[in-house]
Amino acid sequence: MRRLAATLLLGLACANPALAEKADKDKPTHIEANRMSSDDAKRMSIFEGGVVLTKGTMAVRADRIVVHQDSEGFQMATAYGNPVRFRQKGDRKGDKEAVWTDGEALRIELDDRNERVELFDKARITRDQDVVRGEYIFFDQRTEFFSVSNAKGATPAAPGAPGGRVTAIIQPKSKPEAK
Repeated sequence: MRRLAATLLLGLACANPALAEKADKDKPTHIEANRMSSDDAKRMSIFEGGVVLTKGTMAVRADRIVVHQDSEGFQMATAYGNPVRFRQKGDRKGDKEAVWTDGEALRIELDDRNERVELFDKARITRDQDVVRGEYIFFDQRTEFFSVSNAKGATPAAPGAPGGRVTAIIQPKSKPEAK
């Protein structure tokens, strides 16, 4: 069963374009919220109430987002909500249209420096009609690699163990018509 799940996840990762447009990493971050507080000494800002963060094609909607900025200007944002939702357009691959990726979790961490996205607690990603769910989803935007597990750093649950299962729904891809 584990081999089947690994094969399905590999198929999902290989069959679809990356989660993020490459150009998004060079775009400015724009944040709107009902309230904001900032601590310049700690290089930290807290946005609360109907928060919307956009960066290129990526949009994140949350109840609260905490943004830290390092000395080189890279940002690390942690979004909280019930749930936090995001949407991002992937790069176009050849003659294929760009695909939108939608996701949600109770907490999402965005790491600008390392180009990584982590979804925690009731995490779900939908791309096209494919869906993966788990308690933790990790995505490396540089390598286009992602993994799904029952918890960050956890090993897969033993058969029959309560909860902790990862699920994937992968739709068959249509084949080009023969001429």
